[in-house]
Amino acid sequence: MIHTRRFSLRRFITRHTITTIIALGMVLAGMLVLWAATLQIPDLDTFEERIVRQSTKIYDRTGKILLFDVHENVQRTVVPLSDIAPVMRNATVAIEDAEFYEHRGIKPTAIIRATLANLASLTFEQGGSTITQQVVKNAILTQDKTISRKLKEWALSLKLEQVLSKEQILEIYLNETPYGGNLYGVEEASGAFFDKRAGDLSLAESAYLAALPQAPTYYSPYGENREALEERKNLVLKRMLENGFISKEEYDVAAVERVMFQPRPDQRLKAPHFVMFVRDYLEKKYGERAIEESGLRVITTLDYSLEEQAEEIVKRHALQNEKVFNAQNAALVAVDPKTGQILTMVGSRDYFDTEIPGQFNVTTSHRQPGSAFKPFVYATALKKGYTPETVVFDLETQFSTSCAPDSTSTSYPCYRPQNYDLVTRGPVTFRNALAQSINIPSVKVLYLSGLDASLQTARDMGITSLTHRDQYGLTLVLGGGEVSPLEMASAYSVFGNDGIRNHYTAILRIEDRAGNVLEEFKPSPTRALDEQVARQISDILSDNDARAPAFGPQSYLYFPNREVAVKTGTTNDYRDAWIVGYTPSLAVAAWAGNNDNSPMEKKVAGFIVAPLWNEFMQTALATTPDESFRKPRAETEDLKPILRGIWRGGEAYPVNTKTRRRVTEQTQQEDQSEVIIQNVHSILYWVDKDDPRGPEPVNPNKDPQFSRWEIPVRAWAAANRLFDQDN
Repeated sequence: MIHTRRFSLRRFITRHTITTIIALGMVLAGMLVLWAATLQIPDLDTFEERIVRQSTKIYDRTGKILLFDVHENVQRTVVPLSDIAPVMRNATVAIEDAEFYEHRGIKPTAIIRATLANLASLTFEQGGSTITQQVVKNAILTQDKTISRKLKEWALSLKLEQVLSKEQILEIYLNETPYGGNLYGVEEASGAFFDKRAGDLSLAESAYLAALPQAPTYYSPYGENREALEERKNLVLKRMLENGFISKEEYDVAAVERVMFQPRPDQRLKAPHFVMFVRDYLEKKYGERAIEESGLRVITTLDYSLEEQAEEIVKRHALQNEKVFNAQNAALVAVDPKTGQILTMVGSRDYFDTEIPGQFNVTTSHRQPGSAFKPFVYATALKKGYTPETVVFDLETQFSTSCAPDSTSTSYPCYRPQNYDLVTRGPVTFRNALAQSINIPSVKVLYLSGLDASLQTARDMGITSLTHRDQYGLTLVLGGGEVSPLEMASAYSVFGNDGIRNHYTAILRIEDRAGNVLEEFKPSPTRALDEQVARQISDILSDNDARAPAFGPQSYLYFPNREVAVKTGTTNDYRDAWIVGYTPSLAVAAWAGNNDNSPMEKKVAGFIVAPLWNEFMQTALATTPDESFRKPRAETEDLKPILRGIWRGGEAYPVNTKTRRRVTEQTQQEDQSEVIIQNVHSILYWVDKDDPRGPEPVNPNKDPQFSRWEIPVRAWAAANRLFDQDN
């Protein structure tokens, strides 16, 4: 009996709870209906005014010079739907809202899917937007990701479908959607991109345009993501095929059709490559709609006065190089080592030059750096205990263990590199080998420092693009990997800043339209390299006497009144010429070559790109503090002779200068000197490559490179009739 009563009570409570929930739901639904009924359809005739009011503006570091207004001179030509090619209409529907003609403004299934995704991520990123909803969003012009805004969007979408036909809604969408920069509407976009009316668009052209609105900056045909644009264009065509808008034959033809884009119109950009670099950053961090709608005020790191001069210098030298060296293009980027702030960014000789094409930003693209990569390898060797005075032999050497040690073959799998001047010099110090950019000793330094350790040093200093370790081998030191000029300028700045890294940045401050600071530059220095090693590299790269045998005493690398460290780089096939130089307050990387990767005349970087770099450095140094590099501390450890620059032998003992006998306890300090037993060998005879300051190797032959380095050294010593105790 008691059990029956409990069951009845439970059933009553359950029924009551359900009734209450239903009642509350009905009340809530009723309130939503009443609230929705009060909403008014926004005025759709004031598009330009609304867009300009929310415009994002990008300034230089002073906050006074406007580099770019996202919506300055908004371009939009309104046309009726009948004047827009049917393939363009269908392409848009296929990629944006395939069920456009079936739903009534919203898609409940898409809303549920988006809601579940938002609940799972605790965000409001997913919207499940229809074309109608996008029209409403353009009209409301708010990017707030709130529940109330989304409810309003749904309600207005339902109401809009009641007062406008599908054709009218699609017409509004196609006339107001952004296609990149200040282009709004398909008529304006088709004219800018293809020089034709929207009614004359082909299927392939329509697919390209329909691909853009999701992310106009990212998918821009003038940007660096052309492959991504091609993929999305093909996705549009695939969706059109799946939804019956085109036949398989039409799909096949359009998928391979080569579409020619018109040159990019002058959008009154200042520092265009830099502005697009900043805009790409904003889009990735805040989203495309934030750039279009939120009225951001962006204060950048750019020194516009310096930028203007850099652009003029780069263009003038690039045009001259085209005539003399068959090098059409050039680029330059400068950063402040103390902050990482980007001061100039010139991505080509002229952003609006269609011949090269100019919109491509070379400073952020990846090219082989040639010998400009060598300092990272030498820095790694110095970290391990080698010294700037360490000696290796500049003699032709067969490095490949797949070939005989005395093989002269240079064909794969053999590896027998040569110096740029085809001359060998015998024993050379690390200092002279790096300063004069001698290849064979540098390959030996990479072996001594280690490939993985050298890559780690580069990563620590800011080179993040070398991710294919198995592709490099000993060619890494000669520029076998691919890096960007921006990475190189940033990484070299670590040398100039005593081993402290400041990640490059283009932003000082970003404010929303209400003046709220969204982000602001804050220094975040990290130790990337021991200060002694950084100072040793700077000491070598600023040593004009050490590089003079290769470049001459009065080269473009020399500044009579300033201390400047610098390194050049030229790829073996003469496709890239680099120069990277720095002071404690400025780091500058410059590049010359051709965008299509075709070779230049067979001249080294000192001829091709050094004059450009030198002129800019002279200009920039006139406004930067006159700072000298701090000198590395003197070595106090009792080092092996080979690490002290003594290559004729590895065994030393003190003698009495008067008696010429070994010193005794009674020998006065001033009467003592050092005698080296002459015994000429490669460095691998005297040091364990992984512990250069430790004990000498008991059996040097265990090192797989020993015989390969030793054979040419012994032959050279014999040819020069050098005394050798072993003979």
